[in-house]
Parts: sequence; structure tokens; C-alpha cells
Amino acid sequence: MSIRNIVKYPDPILRERAREVTKFNDRLGKLLDDMAETMYDAHGVGLAAPQVGIGKRVLVVDVGDQLIEMVNPEIIEKSGEQTEPPEGCLSIPGVLGYVKRANFIRVKGQDRDGNPIEIEAEEFLARAFQHEIDHLNGVLFIDIAENVFRPEEEADQ
Repeated sequence: MSIRNIVKYPDPILRERAREVTKFNDRLGKLLDDMAETMYDAHGVGLAAPQVGIGKRVLVVDVGDQLIEMVNPEIIEKSGEQTEPPEGCLSIPGVLGYVKRANFIRVKGQDRDGNPIEIEAEEFLARAFQHEIDHLNGVLFIDIAENVFRPEEEADQ
């Protein structure tokens, strides 16, 4: 495993729709391993492949419960609403924003071996999944946030 460089805004790969993964092999496994190590090293809770310069539909998420890897994720159900806590992004350091997200989602995709998986997520885990899936579609949280600010600005208010 190795730590990869995190692509920063406004790199154009962050605006591209990632391609579906069709080959489930050792290279995909290494990408997933590297993404997890990179996410943990940066103290993040999620990371999408475009954030490490790879235009593939791959993400990792860990909000403190356990590492979840998903390939070709797709939200198939959502309900409820949440706007807190404010979101940040490893690709847009030093900025936060309030984003309206579903409070519950069901996501289907594949594991690293291509087997189908389905996950139900709510609250913070649902928020993290939606944020990372947005990355796979070229959408950044700053595009859909109700407001964007630097943490020190909010503290001043």
C-alpha cells in the first residue's frame, strides 16, 4: 500500500464523470488499498478515485465504524433530509459548507472482486456516501452547498 497525492480543486479531473469499472483485478485491489491508506493519512472519512487522479467509479468511506469499499456505486433509494454537520473535502482544504442531503440512502455496487453488494446508510454515513458519489459524477460540495465558508469565519460570527 502507498499514500497517493490528493488532487486539489480546481484540477479538471474533479469535474469529470468517472468511468465504470469493468476489470476486477489486482490493480483495482491496489487502488482500493492505496485510497484507504491515503484517506486515513489525511484524516478524512471518504475518498473517491478522482481525488487521487483516477477517473474510475471507486470509493472508500469510514466514518469510524469500519472501512467500506464500493465499486460502481449507485444510490437506489433515499429519504429524509439533513444539512448538518457542515461538509469539508480533502480536495478543497480549508473550506466548509452546509449541504442538503438525504438522511437515509440505499446504495448498490460491487466489492473489489465484482460481487454485488448493497448498503443502507443513514445520518453521517449517508452524507459521506452522497459526497463521494457526487465526486464520481464530477460534482463538488461547493457546487451544491447552501453556503460556503472558512471555519474561522463561522467562529467570528
